[in-house]
Amino acid sequence: MMPSYLEIAAALTTALAIWLAARNNPHTWSTGIVACVLYGVVFFQAKLYADVTLQVFFVITSLVGWWQWLHGKSGAVLPISRTPGLSLVLYVVGAIVVAVGYGAILHYYTDAYAPFVDSLVLTFSVLGQFLLMSRRLECWYAWLIVNTLSVPLYFSRELYLTGGLYLICWFNAWYGMYRWRREFAAQSKPAATLLVHGAGA
Repeated sequence: MMPSYLEIAAALTTALAIWLAARNNPHTWSTGIVACVLYGVVFFQAKLYADVTLQVFFVITSLVGWWQWLHGKSGAVLPISRTPGLSLVLYVVGAIVVAVGYGAILHYYTDAYAPFVDSLVLTFSVLGQFLLMSRRLECWYAWLIVNTLSVPLYFSRELYLTGGLYLICWFNAWYGMYRWRREFAAQSKPAATLLVHGAGA
């Protein structure tokens, strides 16, 4: 089955948005909004209703994330930060619990395809999005989980272009993690240098 023009447009726009995210570029948000609208239609046609819900969520949170990146630190640009370990564990457990519950609703009350896997994609995407909005380094771990689940899910629905896109996104998540770690280390250096100089004064 050949991809539709709509799926092609959605995939290309998403690829650009994700590449911009890996490069810590705030234009990821405006590009991502367009991609989410296009994919909302694609997933509705494929009966992946959890993914449709996810696209609506992405549009809303992308607007918030866009503002936070530019003004989230008392009006200044929001820096990259780390998520406390306990908080991260609670987020992951919460994502799994919600996925099981939502998957059960889709399984019993709709004609959704692979409702539990689709719901895991939804909840870990939500987690990844919230961490990305806060410019947390750990967002890339969430996106790795999402991409790992999404590739076989979309291939099984003959959304080969989208599955291929998420395979590329899997590698991009590793690249994003590498870039963000470097930037996080670089932005921490001035503070460390200041402390050393202050101690010697």
